[in-house]
Amino acid sequence: MSMQKLTDRKALTRNRSRADNDALFLHEHTADELQERLNEVNRTFTSVAIVTGFPDFWAQCYPDAHIIPDDDTLNLASGAYDLILHTMCLHWANDPVGQLVQARHGLKPDGLLLCTFLGGQTLHELRSSLAEAEAAVTGGLSPRIAPMGEIRDLGGLLQRAGFALPVADSNPITASYANAFHLMHDLRKMGENNALTDRIKHPTRRNVLTEAACIYAENFRNDDNRVDATFEVITLTGWAPSKDQPQPLRPGSATTRLADALGTKETPVDRSND
Repeated sequence: MSMQKLTDRKALTRNRSRADNDALFLHEHTADELQERLNEVNRTFTSVAIVTGFPDFWAQCYPDAHIIPDDDTLNLASGAYDLILHTMCLHWANDPVGQLVQARHGLKPDGLLLCTFLGGQTLHELRSSLAEAEAAVTGGLSPRIAPMGEIRDLGGLLQRAGFALPVADSNPITASYANAFHLMHDLRKMGENNALTDRIKHPTRRNVLTEAACIYAENFRNDDNRVDATFEVITLTGWAPSKDQPQPLRPGSATTRLADALGTKETPVDRSND
């Protein structure tokens, strides 16, 4: 028996097809951030693949890259790339670890993966406002915003996928809007509106949205009499294993005592009575 998938890929594709290029500020920010990170890596990459749900945007950024749709099964040739950019789509993946495993298999030894996506603090203001409004008006809750990973858990995904030297970091971005309705309209223009399999399939009642907008304004109004919205961009960095990479020492193989290196006196701790 197959498990139900979190994301309705047909709905996601439809949402993305309706996106407006003028609203892709998160992709623009991510492209700049990735370029800065690549500038810090002392290496020339000659075979690049980009996994994305927005091929036109990323093809403009990297004209020589292979553009790969973010399908459940990635069309990545095994061991073909020295750099894979997985851009702003892992938060919609039905199997995030599987996506990372496939990326690792697509890399040459010592190849680099940079994976960016939206993290758990994204739209926390809208999430809580909608939940409170829907509970008050209808007495229930429905899935509206995709569950997204927390930074404290995400580094482990790279290790589970077999990457070496894994790093996860977070960059929160605050955007301001006239009101919650403007935010929800912008999400549609970004192609990031609800594509959950269990979403309600009929339009949300107007009084739920009105109540949510009031709650949002009451709790998240800024000094300019607008409302703030958080977008947390997570970046995962990992390298395909290679014998040439630095390797951790085996436990017990150190030749220098930590106390000697720090110039301190080692004090034993007696836990015999614990």
